[in-house]
Amino acid sequence: MIRLEEKTIKSETIFEGRVVRLQIDQVELPNGETSTREIVKHPGAVSVMAVTNENKLVLVRQFRKPLEKTILEIPAGKLESGEDPIDCAFRELEEETGYRAAEMQHVYSFYTSPGFADEYLHLYLAKGLTKGKNQPDQDEFVELVELTLEECLDKIAEGDICDAKTVAAVLLWQNRTLRGRSG
Repeated sequence: MIRLEEKTIKSETIFEGRVVRLQIDQVELPNGETSTREIVKHPGAVSVMAVTNENKLVLVRQFRKPLEKTILEIPAGKLESGEDPIDCAFRELEEETGYRAAEMQHVYSFYTSPGFADEYLHLYLAKGLTKGKNQPDQDEFVELVELTLEECLDKIAEGDICDAKTVAAVLLWQNRTLRGRSG
């Protein structure tokens, strides 16, 4: 078996913000040479796939500064220190959309960009939705949008749904629909 691991020789934090920390690591490569790795440290996040009784996916339209454009996404948010992901899922769904869920079912968790970041994202399926009033964070401006599966697939093709978590959720919803499972 080929040795693939890299040994960290030195690690330096060069930026620490509200959401991420950036560190530069000097590593020893498997062949003995050295290299530099730029790593984004992230506390983790949740995303919520919520399908209404009318069989529409609950999304938010939001401007994303790194992309310099507005996109459609499933509700999501960063984990607070020590927060249980399921609690975060309930909180984010209600804050961003106003919907409350009677139940959250963990679907899967995955790394979003393992080439440079350690963000681990938990996807939940919200069940038993009831509509309330959304209360986004003070610096968060979102518009609630509800789309059918076909409309979501069209929005992916048009580039309006273009983030990995939402594309994955829509494809999972499509797969579940084809297999005759709800949500």
